[in-house]
Formats: sequence, structure tokens, C-alpha cells
Amino acid sequence: MDTTNDTLQADLLVIGFGKGGKAVAKTMGRLGKRVVLVEQSQRMYGGTCPNVGCVPTKALVHHAGQRRESDSAQEWYARSVKEVQTLTALFRRGNYEALNNAETSTVLTGRATFLDPHTVSVDAGGERLLVSAATILINTGAETVIPDTPGLRESKHTLTSTALIETTTLPERLAIVGGGYIGIEFASIYRQFGAHVTLFEASGRILSREDDEAAAVAEAILTGDGIEIIKGAHVSEVRDTAHGASVIYEAGGRRYTLDVDAILAATGRAPATRDLGLEAAGVRTTAHGAVEVDEYLRTSQPHIYALGDVRGGPQHTYLSLDDSRVVLDQLLGQGRRSVSDRVAVPRTLFMTPPLATVGLTEKEARAAGYRVKIASEPVAEIVAMPRAYIVEETRGFMKFVIDADTDKILGAVLLSVDAQELINTVALAIRHDITASELRDAVYNHPTSTEAFNEVLATIVRVDAPQTAGV
Repeated sequence: MDTTNDTLQADLLVIGFGKGGKAVAKTMGRLGKRVVLVEQSQRMYGGTCPNVGCVPTKALVHHAGQRRESDSAQEWYARSVKEVQTLTALFRRGNYEALNNAETSTVLTGRATFLDPHTVSVDAGGERLLVSAATILINTGAETVIPDTPGLRESKHTLTSTALIETTTLPERLAIVGGGYIGIEFASIYRQFGAHVTLFEASGRILSREDDEAAAVAEAILTGDGIEIIKGAHVSEVRDTAHGASVIYEAGGRRYTLDVDAILAATGRAPATRDLGLEAAGVRTTAHGAVEVDEYLRTSQPHIYALGDVRGGPQHTYLSLDDSRVVLDQLLGQGRRSVSDRVAVPRTLFMTPPLATVGLTEKEARAAGYRVKIASEPVAEIVAMPRAYIVEETRGFMKFVIDADTDKILGAVLLSVDAQELINTVALAIRHDITASELRDAVYNHPTSTEAFNEVLATIVRVDAPQTAGV
């Protein structure tokens, strides 16, 4: 790495070890470019997903599902957390070595702050380093937002999702504030581990952005597993007690108190842009604190890009990976690829069984003016899906929203075993205009979950006219 006047000179500087940034760094390093990647924490090599996000939480989903009623909840949980920590340490070491051991790449552990549009100062354990680069990627991710509820931030029993999965003590009574994806996923995990879980949702229903039927079926599964869901709840105060914490909340016009051992704040994550010194770089941010980018992920400084959660929008690792393709096309290709090219991006909530969706909901399709056909069937009634019975998970349903005029698939919701895999096939079908009939009549191997499409897509339950004003 070149050094001039005590400043590291690089072709590419990446701030943050997230999925998109590390993918660009690896590619540029293989091409012989001088790359510096700065990560503020040695526990975050590789980014959110392998350390505190996708990998550990999905591993906990697996471990929780393996526990038998006769197993000690506390012992099983403690052992599971330690095994997951071993796994994440393996991923972390691999991510670090893959970059730092490359001949032209260097990983610095410390906090980066912009001094000007091309230079950052890195505080690395008391040592101050300067790094200057022709191209800079901001890839710092997002951080948990804890609301200003009196006592919530101050309580020693309030945990973020990161802190909760690192504790080896299973809370006997867990309160979760927030009924979004994170809140529901953790409610499902910790209930299966044996905790008594209460989920507080401020709105009148959970999963308010999802299909109405999907939300209702998901709620029935969660409550059937023993999770208490309190909708329309306003948590007004948290007080620490001698044996835990008291959550004071209002619901249905009445005031209640719930005593718990731990509280998970699952009220959302915000782009991590604090203390980056973006003003010194001339990089603008949005009203919500995200780095402002165009469709090519360029910031207000054309040589500085933002990838992943820090740029705002949906927070998914696979979108961060696609961000890397957009940026690499700018740096090495023809510069045509953009985020607007994305079509039918799937998403999955890893409750048990998982809820996966893509495209338009039934309500959205009607509002958009489509005449729709609906194919829907409960998993327990899908004869062509023996895998659900083989693995003893027949809860859930499948639903497809189809354009009645073209037979193209507009959207789907799959609440079933293997839904996280099945949804990718549906998304691919939508992107390539494969019709519902083609997906219905395709040959799938047996016994699999995919063959459920043969049956479900043959079950057209109704045809709806477009939604009109006043309806």
C-alpha cells in the first residue's frame, strides 16, 4: 500500500464491512487495485449478516426447532448460543482473512471520519491514520433505534436484538416492543426455546404491510404457539424492579402492568451515519438520516457511493449484494446497471413456518387497476405437498395473485415449510413473465414443496374486478 506524507493512498476506500462493500473490495483487490477497508469493530468483520443478523438468528431458529419438551430450556438455549457464536466467529475470521491476506488489500480496525471528500481519519486504538482514495464506498449499515419511552433506554433489562442473541441466559419472561419482522422472528425463536413471550404492537394488527390473509394466518400460528400478542398497545413506561422490569402499557383504553425479565426493543433500525463527518465530505443525507444516492448509488459527490442499509430503503443483505453489482458496473463496466432494474424482490420472515412474499398483494393489485384471479389453499389441504407431512409442518397457506387478462403472476404469499426457497422460484417466474399456467404445469421432482404449485395454481377461487374510487 502506498504511503505519502503519512497518508495511506488507495484506489478504493470502503468504510464498513457490509456485504456490498466487501464484494466490491474483493473484486477490485483481485484486479490489483489498492484497497483499504475500515471497520470500527473487530466483532463485525463481514458485516451485520454473519455476525449479528441473518446467520446467528437463523441458526437460532434451527436450534430452537430442535429442542424437545424434555430438554432443559435453559441448558439447551445456553448451548445453542455458544454453538452459534462459534459459527459466527468462523465466518468473521474468514471474512477478515479473505480481504486482509490479499496482496493489495488492507483491513483497518477503527472509526473513520471524513476530513474532506477524498480523505478520512481513522482512529485505530489510539493511533490516528489518514487514508486518501480516488473512490470511496460508505457501507456502514444500520443501527437499532430505541424509542424515547420513559425508562426504556435506561432499563438494565432492555436489550437490542444484538445483545439478546449474545446472552446465554434464557429470559423466562420476555417482552418484545414492536411487531415487525424482527419482533415476530424473535418472538417465534424465544417461544420455541421455552420463554414466555409477550409481543406489543402499536397498530391494530401485526404485519400491517402484508397481505390481510397472510397476517391473520401468521397471527393464528404465533398465538397457537403460545405467544401473547397485544395489538393497539402503547408502552408508556418501563420501570426496573428488584426481580426484573415492569412494562406499563395502555390498550383498549385501559392501563396495564406486565412484569418481565427482559425487554427486546424491536422498533426498527436507522442508517448508521452518526460521526462519519459527511458534511466535511460534502455528502448529503435525507430527512431520515440515510445517505442520499441516485439510482446508480452515487452520492452528492460522484466518486463516493453508498451501499446497503446506510442508503435507506429495505434492509436486506441480498440487496446490499446487488448494490455491489451496480457500483462495480460504474467502476468497471458500462455504467448502465441501476437499482431501478430490480423487479420482484422477495422477502422472508423467518417465523416457524416461514412467511415469504413477492410482488403485489391482492389489495395492491386491485388498487393498481388489475382484474385479478386468486389461487389459494391451506397447506394442510394440499395433497400434492407430502413434504409438509413428512417434516410434520402442515400449518400455513399459499396464495397467488394473478392477472386475469394475461395469466401473469402479480404476487404471491407463501406461509409454509420451505417458503424461503419456494419464493425465489416465484420471483424468477415474475421477472421472466412465466405465466401461472406454466408454473402450474411444470414438472417438479418428488417429494418436494415446490410441487405444491401444481395443485395450488389449479385452484382459482375467485375473480375480482379492479378497485374503483369509493369502493
